[in-house]
Amino acid sequence: MKNRSIEEKSINTIKFLSVDGVQNANSGHPGLPLGCSGIAYALWMKILKYNPKNPKWFNRDRFVLSGGHGSMLLYTMLHLTGYEVLMDDLKSFRQWGSITPGHPEYGMTPGVEVTTGPLGQGFANGVGMAIAEAHLAAEFNRPGYTPVDHYVYSIVTDGDLMEGVASEAASLAGHLKLGKLIYFYDDNRISIDGPTNLAFTEDRAMRFEAYGWHVSHVDDPFDVDAIVAAVEVAKADERPSLIIVRTTIGHGLPSVEGTEEAHGSPPGWDEIATAKQNVGWPVDKKFYVPDDVRAHFSTRIEAGRESEETWEHQFIEYEEAFPELAKELKRRINGTLPENWEESLPIFPGNEKGMATRAASGKVLNALAKALPELMGGSADLAPSNKTWINGELAFQPDTPQGRNMHFGVREHAMGAIVNGMSVHGGLIPYGGTFLVFSDYMRGAVRLSALSEYPTIWVFTHDSIGVGEDGPTHQPVEHAGSLRIIPNLVTIRPADANETAQAWRFAIKHHGPVALLLSRQNLPTIDRNTFSEAEGLLKGAYILADMGQDDPELILMASGSEVDLILRAASNLAAEGVNVRVVSFPSWEIFSQQDQAYKDQVIPPNVKARIAVEAGSSMGWHRWVGDMGRVIGIDKFGASAPGDIVMEKYGFTVANVIETAFDLLKSVHLDELNRNNGKK
Repeated sequence: MKNRSIEEKSINTIKFLSVDGVQNANSGHPGLPLGCSGIAYALWMKILKYNPKNPKWFNRDRFVLSGGHGSMLLYTMLHLTGYEVLMDDLKSFRQWGSITPGHPEYGMTPGVEVTTGPLGQGFANGVGMAIAEAHLAAEFNRPGYTPVDHYVYSIVTDGDLMEGVASEAASLAGHLKLGKLIYFYDDNRISIDGPTNLAFTEDRAMRFEAYGWHVSHVDDPFDVDAIVAAVEVAKADERPSLIIVRTTIGHGLPSVEGTEEAHGSPPGWDEIATAKQNVGWPVDKKFYVPDDVRAHFSTRIEAGRESEETWEHQFIEYEEAFPELAKELKRRINGTLPENWEESLPIFPGNEKGMATRAASGKVLNALAKALPELMGGSADLAPSNKTWINGELAFQPDTPQGRNMHFGVREHAMGAIVNGMSVHGGLIPYGGTFLVFSDYMRGAVRLSALSEYPTIWVFTHDSIGVGEDGPTHQPVEHAGSLRIIPNLVTIRPADANETAQAWRFAIKHHGPVALLLSRQNLPTIDRNTFSEAEGLLKGAYILADMGQDDPELILMASGSEVDLILRAASNLAAEGVNVRVVSFPSWEIFSQQDQAYKDQVIPPNVKARIAVEAGSSMGWHRWVGDMGRVIGIDKFGASAPGDIVMEKYGFTVANVIETAFDLLKSVHLDELNRNNGKK
């Protein structure tokens, strides 16, 4: 009876800390924390393996609050169990400068594994974590030694299950038999509009059974023993598990429990007082934690320390038995790159025929994969086109979890969110590929990778109207520009094979997401004995060539496939007596980070005649060409025809660049003449 009493008091503490935090902020979502407080208690006190004093302990269980709007529940649990989340942090929920933002954010709050809130993302992130665990376990565990052995848990909501990204991820997880994945479904049957049966009436249990999941039910969300028992059954099953818990949104709020009004609005202090009074809780105390409850939760600190110490002792034994494996696993856990890995980067000789940058990317990837065994990824059913397959390696499948090649299927959005989960798990450098035009399908995941600065690599091929016959549905126009406006995302569009190698070099070293935009069509490999070295890519933009007898009076700049075009145009212009500079401009973001002296060196402020050429939207290029400059771009959709014909019809020709250049030079000279006359 005593244990039951402390459980009840603990669950009430979780409830009222959470709801006090929401009301104190006068903003937030009380419904999920109140309804899921019993699940949270069972997880943190009975189920999860973690060390609150070392939140990054590698072999911890991962918990994802996919319904990130219920963040106050997560912050409450982190505070009570001993993480560096203080009572003052709970009191500053959703306030400026706090570590308790409205939705959980990776890297901000100790114990928060991923950024959640956009529904379905956390669900798919967890799938990525389980893939990482299964792969690393297959790679490093040996009979009698399991240095990689942990589970991924999540609380998922009706909203998560409605989102397509969760359906995509659930389908793949079932196929892969990710048995270390255990999700609690907060089945409260309420969404913002009202009862979920307004738009959500399929049998969710049968749906997940069809996906290949183990499905079970818990009728009482406060029956801790039943919740723990359900987890034990789930652990014994080789499939991922969905434990459906029948909950009541806003449980205990007398006027609004079980209704949509409990979802996302502070209930008011009077409503909270009545809820407290109904269970015998002190009405006059806010953010109240009874001493015996505090002591009860504090036992998890010592338990966590013991769990990690036990693992460390076992790792020492593992290290003695398998020293090379242990050394490699420690390197991966620490995120340290192998010595001299950059020496594996291929160097491509100058070649007029050249190759598509997607093909060059495939060669670079395979060269790097030999030096970086942590490289793992794949494509959304486009590996032969994206060139993302690691030769000689197996596919990651239920019977070959040691495989490094992922078959994501035609599931771009899930792929993006899964890759995010793989990246934050640790021990891997993950990548995901598709056509650039389909980056739209995964934009939510790409945006979160940027917001949270996950070290993910996006391989986007077929990067322009050069795609050709597939037509405007498959020809990206606005996509490069739309990626460039995402803060923290580095977008790189390399001009040839050697720039592609340098783009991968940057992506591997960068502590954040990188998008590689690669061509379908062949591009000449620039002769680096004649023109500048491709390492200039590492500064975002660089002087590829100066043609003429004097300082430049005209600057031609381009990215990707159009760099060869401006090189050819510049050669003709130089023959006509024009002093022209050619700038390869693969990445705005990297160039923006350079000091002003370097930027002025590449694009001298006194040179007003500037032309940017890119087979995509002109949006944003005016920042670099200035008030008088010109942009040869595309501000309409493409067309179905052979790629070289489409490029010609849209003005990507030497003749058009030359004509534009002479017209611009006349305008600049006339402007200078008018200015000089005005001074006189």
